[in-house]
Amino acid sequence: MKEKERSSDKIEKKLVKAVLAGDYPVGSTLPPERELAKEFGVGRPTVREALQRLEKDGWISCRKGHPAIINDYWSRGNLTTLVHIIQNHEAVTDDFIVYLLELRISLTPTYIRDAVTFHQPKVVALLADLEQLEDDADCYSTFDWELQKKFAALSPNPVYLLILNSFNSFYIQMAKRYFSIDEHRSLSLEFYNELLAVALRGDAAEAERMTKKTMEKSLTLWKNRQEAMKNGGITIEI
Repeated sequence: MKEKERSSDKIEKKLVKAVLAGDYPVGSTLPPERELAKEFGVGRPTVREALQRLEKDGWISCRKGHPAIINDYWSRGNLTTLVHIIQNHEAVTDDFIVYLLELRISLTPTYIRDAVTFHQPKVVALLADLEQLEDDADCYSTFDWELQKKFAALSPNPVYLLILNSFNSFYIQMAKRYFSIDEHRSLSLEFYNELLAVALRGDAAEAERMTKKTMEKSLTLWKNRQEAMKNGGITIEI
């Protein structure tokens, strides 16, 4: 049976969502505990518990006798902060998606190199049925996400998969936007086939190099597409 969500958890999530939406900008203050307790219909100890967790994760700074101040969560946060941001992905900006794509450039080439180095036959097996991949955004999104996690799991460093698992609720929606463009699907299919050829040769260094090159090109395509959307040139629907 699913455990009932605590009132302090609900308050924490609502305040995080309000910060991400800009209702409480960086440097501004939250209402006093008394007002928050009245707003949420709970006692002050429940509000205090939520605020203590927000402070621990870098969202706010609490001062005795004064309202909490909203921090710059990019510089004061931690991995839990990142998970909170992803869980509120409806409030995530295009800039944040760029940040994630840049992070992917740093991570993906390394765990794919590890996968080819230590588990070459398994990498080949993961890419063996590319002809069955249907040419639509949903299929590509699911396939790519599962592929990335399986590659990460083949690395001897378990932290890669832990990081990817943090994006479970967000990646597919982002990927659908990306793969809704024919050019993006074509680039990825070309990459999968090239990676298969490299894996068959067992060339881990080349797998790392070509992965980084493809990730960088994906980032450029995303930026160009977003710029075109801002200028009113195109519209992407999911």
